[in-house]
Amino acid sequence: MAVNDIQNPPKSAIWKFLIPSLIGVGLFMTPIPTDDGFTIPIALLSSSLESILINYLPTIMTCVILVSFLGTVVYKLAPKQTIKESPFLKNLFDVTPFWYVVRLIATIFAVLTLFEIGPEVIYSADTGGLLLGDLLPLLFTIFLFAGLFLPLLLNFGLLEFFGSMLAKIMRPLFTLPGRSSIDSLASWLGDGTIGVILTNKQYEEGFYSKREAAVIGTTFSVVSITFSLVVIDKVGLGHMFFPFYMTVIVTGIVTALIMPRIPPLSRKPQEYINGKESKLDESLPDAFANQSFGSLKYGFHLATLRASKSPGIVSFFKYGSKNVLDMWLGVAPVIMAFGTIALVIAESETFPLFTWLGMPFIPLLELMQVPEAAAASETIIVGFADMFLPALFASGIESEMTRFIIATLSVSQLIFLSEVGGVLLGSKIPLNIKDLFIIFLERTIISLPIIVGIAHIIF
Repeated sequence: MAVNDIQNPPKSAIWKFLIPSLIGVGLFMTPIPTDDGFTIPIALLSSSLESILINYLPTIMTCVILVSFLGTVVYKLAPKQTIKESPFLKNLFDVTPFWYVVRLIATIFAVLTLFEIGPEVIYSADTGGLLLGDLLPLLFTIFLFAGLFLPLLLNFGLLEFFGSMLAKIMRPLFTLPGRSSIDSLASWLGDGTIGVILTNKQYEEGFYSKREAAVIGTTFSVVSITFSLVVIDKVGLGHMFFPFYMTVIVTGIVTALIMPRIPPLSRKPQEYINGKESKLDESLPDAFANQSFGSLKYGFHLATLRASKSPGIVSFFKYGSKNVLDMWLGVAPVIMAFGTIALVIAESETFPLFTWLGMPFIPLLELMQVPEAAAASETIIVGFADMFLPALFASGIESEMTRFIIATLSVSQLIFLSEVGGVLLGSKIPLNIKDLFIIFLERTIISLPIIVGIAHIIF
């Protein structure tokens, strides 16, 4: 292929690529210092708005969940020639009977929790109250800003630029496109939910296959540095943040190498959503392959070409607003339903399911010479309900080494229903709750020996 055979974008596309992309990097990937450590501007905007609206957000989120359910009812009953002709409304409200029931359950839980009526186990501060009063308000503001400004990362060439350069690293190591590195970076610096949101949009637009989206969503939507600080502080080891986070990184890399190559992720089909053809071609044309820094130049070429075709300001905000509504109405009910059920089970003294599930790990922990193995085993599976629960359960354990192991493992497990797991279930990514639990167990089994081994060296 000759250079002249390649479509050349206008020179103005350079600025159309650089300015929005730099703003996107600034909002989603630039760490800024705060009193609690580091965060990113999107997360800072979210927490600021949350603090302003905090007294109203539980009511707002209940209304959002109610609209999601009632909208589904209206859509199902509406004549075919009216709202059913809208692809956007179809995407929001045309759900299967299973997800219809999930939205109904979420509505019941939200109403009971908001008005504190019915069984206390539903609305207590450790179950539904935790979700409706703390987590969902934060997700409301994160979804607002992340969804609105996500096109800065998606539509102006940034993914094309990095995808071309990093394909030679991501493909052989993790069996993923180069652009998936952006998903991981956004999660690492911001929040795991931001990574899932980014991955889901790329999957819906045909840039990721079903397998790739599932792998990225469960492997690279990592816990943010900020939340990791909260976890290690909760177990009384804030002074050990550096060895703690280095252990998380090592464990994360090893699991990312293994997980895409074993079921259930390895069995996800290399197909694209709704039978679409892949929009992604990472091969390097001859015209660039024979040049110095060919991948860099080709990435820049693809980025400016993408930017030249990007929409105007009105379309930008229209696209972003649809993202926001899609996340609010699609994800919030899933988190309220599954998260409440999981937390009720986790907090139950009469039916301590997660404690029972952790018992098989006692001999393994004893074999690896982990102090207070029985107490540690109770924290291992409970992280599937909420990632913060292991740190809460570990606060009474005397051994610093055991608390270090529990904190590190809880961050490395990644999948928890009260947030990232709920967002994954509410997305279009082809993962069900069975998949998520199996992946959670696999990550636990792979991570535990690595973390314990490093802990023995440190302690």
